[in-house]
Amino acid sequence: MRAAVCGSPIAHSLSPALHRAAYAALGLDGWQYDLLEVDEERLPQVVSALDATWAGLSLTMPLKQAIVPLVDEVSDFARAVGSVNTVVVTPRSDRRNTPGRGGVRLRAENTDVIGLVTALAEAGAQRIRRGVVLGGGATARSAVVALLQAGCPRPVAVVRSPDRAAELRGVAARLGGEVEIRDWAELPVALTADVVVSTVPVGGSPAMTDAVLGAFRPTWWPLLLDVVYAPWPTPLAQRWGGPVVNGFEMLLHQAVAQVELMTGRPGPVAAMRAAGLAALQERARA
Repeated sequence: MRAAVCGSPIAHSLSPALHRAAYAALGLDGWQYDLLEVDEERLPQVVSALDATWAGLSLTMPLKQAIVPLVDEVSDFARAVGSVNTVVVTPRSDRRNTPGRGGVRLRAENTDVIGLVTALAEAGAQRIRRGVVLGGGATARSAVVALLQAGCPRPVAVVRSPDRAAELRGVAARLGGEVEIRDWAELPVALTADVVVSTVPVGGSPAMTDAVLGAFRPTWWPLLLDVVYAPWPTPLAQRWGGPVVNGFEMLLHQAVAQVELMTGRPGPVAAMRAAGLAALQERARA
């Protein structure tokens, strides 16, 4: 059986280390997990080549919305979140072939939310009164949902684009919640929080980092979860004055959920964490 992580750029991904460790721990001999450089233009070609030898795909940017029209089914939860990071491949029970695919059915799922919720809970943030999300992309959608699931009554999203604001409001509304939208200029008001989730790429500008850090009093720093895990620490995490959760923890727990979806067996958390941390340490030495 085969699986792979797809995205662009993708060379940095730790997903192969995590999934291969899971297969080894579960005794799944013959299973392989690859790294595929895939952009939006190439994605239909990759999807059309899936057959019964495939268990699934992990998806990262820029494919989390592009995949939606290419699958047979989107889970209710993934559709509500508006972001997909997992495709599960199963044989078609009716034996009908979709043109270009070998007798399989593709179901889209979202495991980013459970990855975030679990990472925050392990850091002690099981119940969140006021949470802030930095950014407005696909991962920010999952972050807003994770905060709602953790009890935050009205998450705050700090965005640059009004279009992103509309998308985030739609996500919250589909799940029976609300999100408060703030502009980057309003950071001192927005960041009166006990949890901050940064979904800003590691290449975020120094001015952005300065603006975020300047929003806090030196005596009060909430928990920061920065979804970026490599290179680590990010400029924001390095200068943060309070507790920080590495994005690796989100990556780990969303991968654990993916393993269960693709193999039907619980993901071995300890083995996957050890493999991922070893891979990060090896990169740091290199």
